[in-house]
Amino acid sequence: MEITVRRCFILWFMTSCWWLAMPATGWAQASANPAKPLQEGGFVPHAKENNATPADKLAEFSAKYDGVYRIGEGDELVLEFWGRPELSGKHVVGPDGNLTLPLTGTLRAAGKSREELAEAAVEALSRFYEDLSATVKVEKYSSNRVFILGRVSRPGMLEFDVPPTLLEALTRAGSLPVGGAGADKAALSRCLIFRGQDQLVRINLKGLLTDNQLALNIRLQRNDVIYIPDSDDQLVYVLGEVKKPGAFPLTPEMSFMSLLALAGGPERDAAASHIQLIRPTKGLNQEIPLGELLKPKAQLNFALEEGDIIYVPKRKLAKFGYVVERITPFISLFILGKTLGQ
Repeated sequence: MEITVRRCFILWFMTSCWWLAMPATGWAQASANPAKPLQEGGFVPHAKENNATPADKLAEFSAKYDGVYRIGEGDELVLEFWGRPELSGKHVVGPDGNLTLPLTGTLRAAGKSREELAEAAVEALSRFYEDLSATVKVEKYSSNRVFILGRVSRPGMLEFDVPPTLLEALTRAGSLPVGGAGADKAALSRCLIFRGQDQLVRINLKGLLTDNQLALNIRLQRNDVIYIPDSDDQLVYVLGEVKKPGAFPLTPEMSFMSLLALAGGPERDAAASHIQLIRPTKGLNQEIPLGELLKPKAQLNFALEEGDIIYVPKRKLAKFGYVVERITPFISLFILGKTLGQ
């Protein structure tokens, strides 16, 4: 009986050691391509790829403004004809861009300046009146409106006296909240602007707000729609031997180190020299030794993209400790059995 127990114990111990000696085949290796040496594999330090619209296309998209107000739909006007009170009065420019004058009927107003509309009104009425003089006053500016949707403090329709810039619209909408939940979160890395049914540009808000790239502050056109995505639309993940694994909203300044810190850092049993940075969208897997990033003059700290995964594997010594923990009760049982047998 004693020989049988001893043989069972030896078999268990050899099986455990064989399992310990096997190469690590963790989640990261099973779900991505083999890791490549540091600074290879398609990851870019200190930069983040984005699909923002190129600068030359943004320049073309930016509305042209010559400093002259152009009348538009919804504007409330006062037309005054000197010495002709029966012709004078208030008018609202209709959705079709026209207004209605006595005697002559429809008059095109949208797109004209005050002076141009006054001249057009005099010309239209010149068949019935001589020596007319007219002035146009805008009582309420309603046509320079843009719409802002998404994660801003005050989404909705915004009205301006002149075509606004992107920053002016964001300021009127209550700027961009950061942190918190629901409307208190915004993905500062991007902004979409829709114009009509066939035009769309993407703007790197981080570059505009924190990097002083003022060329991104384009001028908007009437009825443009601005959309600020929720930060929940952009997630990155930390898995494995960290204190707080899970999904985290991607922020403009987020890097490999900052995300690892948000996850609480590696656990005691983590293989810190074999951390995997995985980019599933491109089939990339980069092994990153944490010690290299902690050096005083380290210049390598990878920028992250939406969907990136940091996987922190467990070190082999920790596996050995796990095996010892499982073996210890059997050793105790073996010793106890041998003692009782005596």
